[in-house]
Amino acid sequence: MEMENSEIKSPTYDISKFRLKRILNNNSVRKSISLLGTFPDLSETDEAIVVFEKNAYQESDISTEAASKESPAKPSYFSAELKVNTEFINNIYGSFQVVPSLDLCAVKSTVIYPATDKHVEKYSICQKYLIRETPDLYESTTLPYINESQFSLEWVYNILEHKKETERIVFEDKDPETGFILLPDLKWDGRNVENLYLLGIVHKHDIKSIRDLNGSHLPLLRNIRQSAKDEISKRYGLNPNQLRMYFHYQPSFYHLHVHINPIRNDAPGIWCEKSHMLDTVISNLELLPDYYQRATLPFVLYEGNKLLDLYEEKLTVRSVAAPISESKEREEEPAVESAVDVFSDDDPEERECKRIRLATPDPKEAEATAQVCA
Repeated sequence: MEMENSEIKSPTYDISKFRLKRILNNNSVRKSISLLGTFPDLSETDEAIVVFEKNAYQESDISTEAASKESPAKPSYFSAELKVNTEFINNIYGSFQVVPSLDLCAVKSTVIYPATDKHVEKYSICQKYLIRETPDLYESTTLPYINESQFSLEWVYNILEHKKETERIVFEDKDPETGFILLPDLKWDGRNVENLYLLGIVHKHDIKSIRDLNGSHLPLLRNIRQSAKDEISKRYGLNPNQLRMYFHYQPSFYHLHVHINPIRNDAPGIWCEKSHMLDTVISNLELLPDYYQRATLPFVLYEGNKLLDLYEEKLTVRSVAAPISESKEREEEPAVESAVDVFSDDDPEERECKRIRLATPDPKEAEATAQVCA
């Protein structure tokens, strides 16, 4: 008996009635902006996050082929509807502002409502700090925080149980031990293969992150790697050797999932302190089955995260501790020089010579100082 699909086809809110409170993030590189506000017609207190992101270009949108009976005209930037405003012409160079047809002006929008403090934190710009999480720190600090404060996983279980988003499923292996569901991430519009972004969500419910992985999970990880490559190659025509598959640590939600996108796509969260390649994870577990129970795993925390406050109680995170032997010397120095000293490999005498040279504008005096400090 098939489970009834209770997918909601329309939201409870009207995006046009969103009222802005403040801008959380304006990313000029990714051409996206994250906004915090409310839907006052629904609630004055429940906050909403609205993200606008320019869509990636599709190759079909730049077609210049003439329409025919067999091939009807498709939306194209190079059409009679293109509005062109000339900014300047200089020799062979021209600069213009162009407005294409309405069919090509759509902007992708993601809405989170009602948004929690953790969502606001996730989409905001703030200071970042690198935490070097040992196994002991994971057990004493990170794990208790996860158990108390993680996002609800109801939406994940809705997908795995086919209650929601069934029409978005790209592939599924239903094996309870080695199976997973492959579906588009919210960051992908589902159309342009150039910026393809898929998530592989495992069926097993007892793996929160790579910290829980061990040698017994190798069949699961190998199956994800091979089955996902096969399906993406068949469905989207992408070369498996051009795909990037990786985990985030810390992840945004604590149910094991793999991120998959083309190497040529500079996807969010691919930096080295965030992502762990699936191939590397498999290799580590083949070498040492309990690798992730023994390893120190660095990860980034943002200012305002409660977990950062918990680590601040145990480690020096937000400020840099000064060496005791030089603490008195640094108390008498300007703050900028103190910060430099902390990261300097020079001995005190050499450092003092550098200070004198920097503070000696006269060339002759500087030359005399250089001889003394040589």
